[in-house]
Amino acid sequence: MPETIKLRIPATSANIGPGFDSIGLAVDLYNYVSMREYEGCRILSLDGVPVPVGEDNLIYSTAKRLYELCGMPFKGLEICQENNIPFARGLGSSSACVIGGLKGANLLMGKPVSDDELINIAAGIEGHPDNSTPALAGGLVTAVFEQGKVYYVKQEIRSELHFVAVVPDFELKTSVARGVLPETVARADGVFNLARAALMSVSLYSGNYRNLRVAAQDRLHQPYRLGLIPGGQQVMDCCYDLGAYAAFISGAGPTIMAIVDAGLRDFGDCVVRQLSELGLHGWKAHTLSIDNMGTVALEG
Repeated sequence: MPETIKLRIPATSANIGPGFDSIGLAVDLYNYVSMREYEGCRILSLDGVPVPVGEDNLIYSTAKRLYELCGMPFKGLEICQENNIPFARGLGSSSACVIGGLKGANLLMGKPVSDDELINIAAGIEGHPDNSTPALAGGLVTAVFEQGKVYYVKQEIRSELHFVAVVPDFELKTSVARGVLPETVARADGVFNLARAALMSVSLYSGNYRNLRVAAQDRLHQPYRLGLIPGGQQVMDCCYDLGAYAAFISGAGPTIMAIVDAGLRDFGDCVVRQLSELGLHGWKAHTLSIDNMGTVALEG
C-alpha cells in the first residue's frame, strides 16, 4: 500500500483591516487532507461537502504542479478531504487547498523543497502571500511578495485573544470583491493605511490591544467591499458595541472578524442574538484562537 500523508491546514484571515495583501493570521478552524500516490485521479469528500472530483480539484492540480516543478514522475493521486473552512467566505479556503496540495506532494516526494520555497510557490499561485503564508507557517504573518519570493516575518500571538468569525449564509467571490477596488489611491489614504498596518502588527505582537480599534481602520478596500456585504457595517458596529478590540472584513469578505478578550466567552452568542434582533438572520459566529503552528502532518 502506498504511503498516505495526512495534513491539518488552518483557516486564515487576511488584511486584518489595513494590511491589504500583506498581513494575515492563522486560526484554529481546520481542513484535513489525506493524500497518496494513485493510478489516476480519485477525490473523496469525507464530510459530504461538494468538491471538484476531477483534475481541476485545487489540491490535486497544485500537487501535480509541484511534482512537475521537481521533475518527478506523476501518475495521479487519491485525495480525501474534510472541509471545515467555508468556501468563498474570506477565511482562506483556496489557500488551504493550495498549501494542502503543495505540502502533501512535497512529503510524498521526500521533501525535496523547503517550506520557504513552498511559501514562494503558493504566493505565486495565489498572487499574494497574506493567506497562504500563515496557512503554512501559522501565527501572525507580515509579508511582501517580490519577484517570486516572499519576504515575511511570523509572530506568535498570545492565547489571551479570541478571533470571532461572524459568517453570513451567502458567499462573496474574491474576484468580485477585487473588482470593486479602485486602480489608484490618494497619497493621504496610502499614508493612513501604512501607519495603521504597522500599528496593527506591532500591537498584536506586543499586547497593546487598546490600539487595535484605530489600527483596524482602512481606506484601501473595506469602504468599497462593505457595499457587497448586506449588514456588514451593522455587524462591525455590533462587535464594537459588545466590547471588541477590533472588527474588520476577513480577507475579501463577507465574513466579519472581531478580535476580543478571551474572557468574553459568550461574545459570539451575543453578536448573533443582537443581529437577529436587528433583523439580520443567517449569520453564525465561530469563536477561534490563534494557530501558531500552521500546517502539520498527522500520525496514523
